[in-house]
Amino acid sequence: MACLMSLPFAAYLIFFFTLNLMPMPCFSCPQEHKEALLEFKTSLTENLLAANSTDEAMVTELLESWNSSSDCCQWNLVTCHSHAASASKHITGLDISYLVLNGSVPSDVLAPLFRITTLMLLNIASNSMQGEIPGAGFANLTKLVYLDMRENRFNGSIPPQLFQLRYLEYLDLSGNLIQGTLSSKIAGLKNLKQLNLDENFIQGEIPAEVGNLIELRKLSLRRNKISGRIPLSVVSQLRELQVLDLQDNSLSMEIPAEIGNLVNISTLSLSNNNLSGGIPQSIQKMRKLETLGLGKNILNGDIPAWLFELKGLKNLHLGGNNLRWNNTNVTIAPKCMLSQLSLRSCDVRGPIPIWLSNQTRLDLLDLSENRLEGAFPLWLAKLQVGILFLSDNKLTGSLPPLLFQTPSLQVLKLSRNNFSGKLPEDMGEKCAVMILMLSENNFSGPVPKSIANIYRLLLLDLSRNNFSGELPIFKPDALLAFVDISSNKLSGKVPATFGLNTTMLSLGQNEFSGQLPKNLSNLSQLEHLDLHDNNITGDFPTFLNKISSLQVLNLRNNSIRGSISGDLSNLRSLRILDLSNNLLSGKIPPSVGNLIAMIETPDIPSNLPDEIFSFLVEYDLIVNWKKSKQGLSSHNLDIYSLIDLSKNQFSGNIPSSLGRLKGLKLLNISSNELSGSIPLAFGDLKSLETLDLSHNNLSGQIPETFAKLQELNTLDLSNNELVGHIPESPQMDTLIDPNIYANNSGLCGVQIQLHCPEEHPPSAKTDESDEKNDTWWFSWATAGIGFPFGFFSVVASMYVVGYFSTVATRTRRGSQCVWQR
Repeated sequence: MACLMSLPFAAYLIFFFTLNLMPMPCFSCPQEHKEALLEFKTSLTENLLAANSTDEAMVTELLESWNSSSDCCQWNLVTCHSHAASASKHITGLDISYLVLNGSVPSDVLAPLFRITTLMLLNIASNSMQGEIPGAGFANLTKLVYLDMRENRFNGSIPPQLFQLRYLEYLDLSGNLIQGTLSSKIAGLKNLKQLNLDENFIQGEIPAEVGNLIELRKLSLRRNKISGRIPLSVVSQLRELQVLDLQDNSLSMEIPAEIGNLVNISTLSLSNNNLSGGIPQSIQKMRKLETLGLGKNILNGDIPAWLFELKGLKNLHLGGNNLRWNNTNVTIAPKCMLSQLSLRSCDVRGPIPIWLSNQTRLDLLDLSENRLEGAFPLWLAKLQVGILFLSDNKLTGSLPPLLFQTPSLQVLKLSRNNFSGKLPEDMGEKCAVMILMLSENNFSGPVPKSIANIYRLLLLDLSRNNFSGELPIFKPDALLAFVDISSNKLSGKVPATFGLNTTMLSLGQNEFSGQLPKNLSNLSQLEHLDLHDNNITGDFPTFLNKISSLQVLNLRNNSIRGSISGDLSNLRSLRILDLSNNLLSGKIPPSVGNLIAMIETPDIPSNLPDEIFSFLVEYDLIVNWKKSKQGLSSHNLDIYSLIDLSKNQFSGNIPSSLGRLKGLKLLNISSNELSGSIPLAFGDLKSLETLDLSHNNLSGQIPETFAKLQELNTLDLSNNELVGHIPESPQMDTLIDPNIYANNSGLCGVQIQLHCPEEHPPSAKTDESDEKNDTWWFSWATAGIGFPFGFFSVVASMYVVGYFSTVATRTRRGSQCVWQR
């Protein structure tokens, strides 16, 4: 497959290389071409210098031969062709890919190149160029045959001038930021053989005019936002098509029944769309088919047995649909020799199908989310599969030691089964696995010490089993980045012997005890530290404030004492802080309001290797979210910000600086000994969804600024000493559960259907006698206003010095009781 896709590019390189070897007269390149290239070099280097880019030195080195004293046809990255009849040379090829790897370069640096109208090949791939594609400039390059602009940052839509390059055979714009729709004017590229627009933001439907590109061998629109149906013109007219890749879009409707007309197709990839219906029978006519990707759609019906009669088939992906495997096909004898097979969630039942034992070239096998039963077969361990998914089944028994004695195993995912027993003690001696996921089974015994010897291990998930004892010691240079051994019975001191590349460390719900080891601060790449529900003691570990990369800190439900240090704000990447249910005391430091990542939602890159991200779907961070324990998906942690300091012994006032944390979604400081009033600044927490201040000694009124909290849907202010009017707003008026406000000194408002004193409606009596009485009273009040005013002024001043504090308290409480009745 890789050879097929690279063939046209290789052919072009051979073509232009051959031209260079042909004997040519000693002609120089045109002066205007040389000037254009030198101008491009100057513009590029000046931009890199202005941006302080580290690539400037590399560009200078690569273009060192570009100088005014030599023939530009002898320059590096330049290809020329001689025209003896005209006694001249012309620049026909320019490969300036991978010049700029960091920073950014504006697309207008290309302007000088558009004066070289003889160009037939132009490769500007991977140069961090940004801005719109300069369509007017490309309109000058009318002889272009090959154009590669992949892996840049071009935005906007594809300019129509590109569709006027009638000699163009190869066009690659993949890996950019291109938007808009694919124009019907693409039909102008009559000679086009390869079109690659992968990984952009192109939307709308595939125009029917694509079917007019009858020379097309490869059409790849993977990972865009394309919708609608697959055009009939594509499957009926592109008879030369060898690769059709439309996966990771939003295509809908049924796969056209005529798709079998593409008899030359070797790769048909339609995975991860919204395609419905069954698998078309006409696919049987695709005798050259090697890769069929239909996974992650909403296809239904039975999986046809004739798929396995396609002799050339190597990769078959059907998982993630509503397709059903015919479980009576226990004696199936495929005519193909598969390299990859995905039957995830295809209702495969019983033992792992025995016919797979003949598929000796299997590199990937995904049978997860089925109803498989029985033990792990020894023949499967002997197949030496590289990537094996058997999670979410009902498999039982222990794992055969042979499984870990092959260097070919790269990914092993057996989570959520009923496997039991101990892991082989020597499993790490010969194994070279990179991803090992055995969570939610019944494995027991110690974690084998030899597991620390697996030099390629990147992700280790042994969570939710019955492992006991202590953890093995990993070397400082270990590649291991993700460790989840939570929810086991591991004991001893908190381990800190992990590789310096450790990024995520989840040790919660075990039996670790003692103080946190200071050498945890050596894990400078650590982003996620979860030690909840253990027996950790000692003072709050201030040394953790040195791990600037830390995004998640969860020490919930331990016995940690002391106070939070003010330099907690050094954790500039911290998004989630859970210190609930400990023995922490003292004041909440105002510096907590300086946690940068909670003030906004910055784009903080992760240190996790790319190989791990696709395997973290099942990983959840368990937190107390909206009155219940819930899991926050690892893929969405970047959109959450929360602080939970509940069930401690914090005292003093709530720092108003917390109001600066505008990205905060949950704030829980309940069940402490906090006093004073609720800060007015809490009204600035515009993203706040959950606020729990219950079970404290808070007094005063609920700030009217609460009316600005448009996202707030879970609130608890109960068991305090709050008084007065509950603020009203469209959102606050939905929080009508009486338990939210229960056991306070005297709250009132529409939320609890209790009128405040100033809200009592005036009397409806307006007859003449009332008016006369009002007039009579007013005249006497006016006449004697001096005496009452002086009297009440003296009384008010005595209240201020506390003289009547006891009497006032009793009077106030008495009046409230009468009023509430």
